Amino acid sequence: MKFNVPSKTLYNYVSSVSKVINSKNALAILNNFLFVLQDNTLTVTASDLENRLTARIPVMEVEGSGSFCIDARRLVDLLKELPDQGITFNINDNNLAVEITYSSGTYNLIALSGNEYPSIKIEDSNEDHIEFTCPTEQIIKGIDNTLFAVGNDDLRPQMMGILWDIKPDAITFVATDTRKLVRYRNEMSAPGVEGSCIFPIKPATVIKNVFSKEQEVKVTIEPKSATFESPSFTFNCRFIKGVFPDYNRVIPTNNPYTLTIDRHSFLNAVRRVGVFVDPGHGLVKFKITPNQVLLKAQDNNYLTSAWESVPCEFTGSEMIIGFSAPYLIEIFNTLTTDDIIIKLSDPSRPGVFIPSENEANGDLLMLLMPMTVSDF
Repeated sequence: MKFNVPSKTLYNYVSSVSKVINSKNALAILNNFLFVLQDNTLTVTASDLENRLTARIPVMEVEGSGSFCIDARRLVDLLKELPDQGITFNINDNNLAVEITYSSGTYNLIALSGNEYPSIKIEDSNEDHIEFTCPTEQIIKGIDNTLFAVGNDDLRPQMMGILWDIKPDAITFVATDTRKLVRYRNEMSAPGVEGSCIFPIKPATVIKNVFSKEQEVKVTIEPKSATFESPSFTFNCRFIKGVFPDYNRVIPTNNPYTLTIDRHSFLNAVRRVGVFVDPGHGLVKFKITPNQVLLKAQDNNYLTSAWESVPCEFTGSEMIIGFSAPYLIEIFNTLTTDDIIIKLSDPSRPGVFIPSENEANGDLLMLLMPMTVSDF
């Protein structure tokens, strides 16, 4: 076998595909890429037995066809350092010796047979599935807005991923760790079908990173897995088993008091005051009045404390409430509008955080449970 391909083109594809490879694999073969040469197309595949990503790359000066496995880390490291020019792969079909050459050098390594590369075995029924095509931007926004809220409790595996609640007119993305919850509904395109599934963190991250430059993606949802397909990539991944909590039931609908505050001012104040929180719980206390919010934190173990004030508009009477500083920072980093609206009821009930103005076709809501405070 023989083919020629621009070094940077190949590097861009293999570095994307390599995101599926685990740092440690039980099967040594999974440390390799599977290369398949057919006609004028080279497909590069990586897998961790749960997820499988394939890239399709046009190549030139092709001789022969076949498959082989090549060390992924070594190839990515080499391509990263090569200048942007054509490189030639020459593979001996008998002993799978690989010679990689460019204008100033030659690199040799031994490949493995492509037949040794494992496939993902998912017992899905081809009849019980849904398909739709949507803008990649719609999916990436859903992942960006919810990924930080995914849980990490092994006892609640159904919360260790992002729920896709697919309706004919929109896709709703939801994540929660029981302390915070994010719901993002996007109507950028109407799937025209209905279903739901829970994506683990790794597939969600791969989708976000690999498909970001694609205009749209075809999505196929089956009972146990999903496939994402664009002109350049095909990605197959498994779902998380279990039933996601009824997220609509836990979102308050009757929080009567509205706090409007500048996002940057509040975020910076929380960051500064947060330096002085007790690391055991991260509590920051808030004393909210009609015109300002007082923030206070203290660490009794080291006799340190801090407070700041931030202007605001509040429709209720004075309220003292506590929230986790790290969680607040995550929420205010994810929201992007200049002003943030926080809907409150009382110090024991969750606060609802929403942007002052939702983007076109999008509806974003974040919920955060308060922490117990006795006084300010």
